[in-house]
Amino acid sequence: MLKIAFHPIYRHPLPERHRFPMVKYELLPDQLLYEGTCSEENFFAPTIPDDAHILRVHDTNYFQHLKNMTLDARSARKIGFPLSEALVRREVIIADGTIKGCVFALQHGIAMNIAGGTHHAYTNRGEAFCLLNDQAIGARYLQHENLAEKVLIVDLDVHQGNGTAEIFHDDTSVFTFSMHGQHNYPFKKEESDLDIPLSDGCGDHEYLSTLKKILPRLIEQQKPDFIFYLCGVDVISGDKLGRLSLSMEGCMARDELVLSTCKDHQIPVQCSMGGGYSPDIRVIVEAHANTFRLAQRIYF
Repeated sequence: MLKIAFHPIYRHPLPERHRFPMVKYELLPDQLLYEGTCSEENFFAPTIPDDAHILRVHDTNYFQHLKNMTLDARSARKIGFPLSEALVRREVIIADGTIKGCVFALQHGIAMNIAGGTHHAYTNRGEAFCLLNDQAIGARYLQHENLAEKVLIVDLDVHQGNGTAEIFHDDTSVFTFSMHGQHNYPFKKEESDLDIPLSDGCGDHEYLSTLKKILPRLIEQQKPDFIFYLCGVDVISGDKLGRLSLSMEGCMARDELVLSTCKDHQIPVQCSMGGGYSPDIRVIVEAHANTFRLAQRIYF
């Protein structure tokens, strides 16, 4: 059975100017239930994880400042959201959704998190709406519990996974692969193990042909025990924070390629949703829903 992390706190209320990016967390679970792609049994509610899981990735001082609301003003501004206890609690619970998703993926081949993909969170700081790096925390959890040795992170959000790259920069046990818009945020990029920068306007054919060449080769070379897939839909044409030009069908083909490849190689995969900022909320929800529909079709 497909297991999906979702908690009501994912819908954390924000001031109006920050509201739009969060609406999808209200609509996506409802859409999946309404259309019958998922039932209530598919969803599980994450909780507050042990701090030790987070501290295997994040600096102790940074995490304590988050929890105690003592982060300095400059650091708080870089996060982008108004800092609050509820926001920190939300990020911690999202991380637990990814941790528990790792275990479900080992059991069922795949698991998903309605939220997550917070790849701009560094070891010792947050930025761009990311406080804690959920997939990095999941990777360290798997390794600490001796559930995986070699991990591959496939980051296909339109923005480079700069925080993830920094966290694992000197660690050969986690291979970071980011395919992203060359001229998108972050403007000063970190060095992933493999970065594929794409030109503005990159469309379906170029994007998919590039990915088809790279992903199977990476799996063959790295032989990962576990894959994390960050499946942001901000690669779609017209996205407010993206500069690529994939169609809805192209984005779905991207997800099908990644999930089918993981299934064919029998490598468990945990998926976090990442970004999506189309001016039309229906486009965002439909694009994300396609990922869940494919997971059901390919795996179950």
